[in-house]
Amino acid sequence: MPKLEASALRFLLLCLVGIVGLSGQSLGQTPKLRWGTDPTGGAPYIFKDKKTGEYTGFEKDVADYLAEKLGREAEMVSGDWANLPQQLNKPADVAGGVDIVLNGYELRKDLSTQYGVTRAYYVYRLSLVVGAETGIQGWDDLSGKSVGVLGGTVAHRYLKKRYGKAGRFLPLLSIDLKTNPDVANVMKLVNDGRMDATVQDGPAASYFLQEYPDLKLAGGPVQPGELPGYYVIYYRKTDEEFGRQLDAAIAEGLRSGAFQKIYEKYGLWNADQESLTAELDKPWPPANLPEEESQWPELIGELVVAAGMTILLALLSFPLAMLIGFFVGMARVYGPRWLSVPCALYVEVLRGTPLLLQLFFIYYMIPELFSRAGHANLIGWLSPFVAGVLGLAINYSAYEAEIYRSGFLAVPKGQMEAALSLGMTRWTAIRRVTAPQAFRVVIPPVTNDFIALFKDTSACSIIFVTELTRKYNELFNFNRTLIVELAFLTAALYLMMSYPLALLARRLERRLSSTKEVGA
Repeated sequence: MPKLEASALRFLLLCLVGIVGLSGQSLGQTPKLRWGTDPTGGAPYIFKDKKTGEYTGFEKDVADYLAEKLGREAEMVSGDWANLPQQLNKPADVAGGVDIVLNGYELRKDLSTQYGVTRAYYVYRLSLVVGAETGIQGWDDLSGKSVGVLGGTVAHRYLKKRYGKAGRFLPLLSIDLKTNPDVANVMKLVNDGRMDATVQDGPAASYFLQEYPDLKLAGGPVQPGELPGYYVIYYRKTDEEFGRQLDAAIAEGLRSGAFQKIYEKYGLWNADQESLTAELDKPWPPANLPEEESQWPELIGELVVAAGMTILLALLSFPLAMLIGFFVGMARVYGPRWLSVPCALYVEVLRGTPLLLQLFFIYYMIPELFSRAGHANLIGWLSPFVAGVLGLAINYSAYEAEIYRSGFLAVPKGQMEAALSLGMTRWTAIRRVTAPQAFRVVIPPVTNDFIALFKDTSACSIIFVTELTRKYNELFNFNRTLIVELAFLTAALYLMMSYPLALLARRLERRLSSTKEVGA
């Protein structure tokens, strides 16, 4: 018995030592500074070093500096750039939650009313980057030109205010404004001559001018508004003491020259940054921040125009998808093996790869392949809109092919045999006997695909087509207090487009079923 008691006591002591040790390790851990960023935004903000494979960039260095000054350890939390502030609505210790948002976020009134905002850590200007052969000499030469911009940014708002509303099919536009979430894609298109110009913040422009020597600056850098352009850090509005600590760390970094060393490392130091140190004793944020939210008539008008683009994409792409799908489905059922096998491969490849990837391949990769083959001039017709129509049509043709195949297989084989025995050719038998019967079977699934296509047009935003979902994202970025209202309005527009199709499909089904009963 004493031996058992001694063993139990030793076991309890070991458990206690382990618990204390684990607790000591937990207590000894350095607290994290979780900073939200979008690493796909690219250089020079945050990007992967080609040699080490590690993330680097001037904002990565700023985050490390601030964490050190606050006695914390910097931890990067990835997210979508447009939605990074929403990650502050989560506790920092849960998945996706952050302490700060640090990713080239501009000082804006709408954001500073919802979140705490630090002093500026960088001053930027807007730069106009053009191709060598566009003939654009300055900001006044953009009339009639295609201009790419990162959607939802101050640069985007600046162009809209100065040159008018975005959209290819509005007649009074002075520029063809195209938005995209990827700066690198925009720069490459300008470099390849497929876009005339782009407006970017100074840091991005300076970096990509080194990567693409054929690009150049046109005109001088401009302020994005009445105030200089400021990059700031956003945090929870309730964390006032934390905000003061961040401000103190930023001020020390500016006064000590630590930030200057970081910016010089990436070629970003200029005279504008010196003004930040001179403004440290002034109240922050400035009291005269401009109001950025739009008025409801303007918001509704932009959404309606974008809905028109959605309808146009759907109306042009789906008939083409049905036509291709019909012939592919027919070839799989009635065609010889040398034709049916490639058609089956066509269907499986398209159904097995994402629509986004297919759009990317059509708009970016095909011109690249033509360019490498020395035939870049043969692909000039492939505009974003044309690529969007083709991408949607080709993708949905695979699904339509399977629907038509099932419709053909639903027709009894004896129908085809009887038609052939009457002397009809195979094509005539398909056209007059099996196809009409198959159409009755496929109306419901075809209609469902048409409705789904309206929603899938949103994928075209990756190739600079501003349809309804993309427009909602853009308007949300400038009107964050109206997130619920804009979402309901966008959903209502989608419902107005799709519900009549559902009613039409039901009517056609009833008519065809009644016709079938009469014929029987």
